[in-house]
Amino acid sequence: MTDSADDILNRLPARLKEARRAQGLSLEAVANLSGVSRSMVSQIERGESSPTIATLWNLTRALQVDFAGLLDGEAARDRIDVLRAAEAPTIDNRGEGCRIRILSPPEEAGHHELYELILADRGVLDSQPHARGAREQLTVIEGRVSVTSGSAETHLETGDSARYAADVPHRIAATGGPARALLVVKDA
Repeated sequence: MTDSADDILNRLPARLKEARRAQGLSLEAVANLSGVSRSMVSQIERGESSPTIATLWNLTRALQVDFAGLLDGEAARDRIDVLRAAEAPTIDNRGEGCRIRILSPPEEAGHHELYELILADRGVLDSQPHARGAREQLTVIEGRVSVTSGSAETHLETGDSARYAADVPHRIAATGGPARALLVVKDA
């Protein structure tokens, strides 16, 4: 990092405010999440106070932003984060004949998650209820699947999408051969 301390301190208030607004949080909510007083958060965002490292750490954790990226000279909107296919983490032990590729960044976990499901013929992903109000959207890329949410069930083919409650037991199963799908999980 070649920026001077003054450059970083000049960018910091706007970056923190931008991160708070991107999360849709009020000053009060950030204060509650971070343990930093509402007035101090406001002063920092207005550039009237320089936070200690500990305060900045607490704010970045509450806002779920990368500490180093917040201080980086390159604005987040002027950067493209890439997850290469070979680098996507996978989960292989959730169901039978089902591989899950995690496509969303770790900081989105529990809020808005994106997965690629790769199902073998008759592969199944059985899921326990998520948090109250959670919803899923499934779009079939290849093949056919059945989706069960609570007592409701439907069948989808390539190109079809379904939205359903995920705060009840739910299941995705390949029918008639292997299938691939994109799954978005959105908690309330």
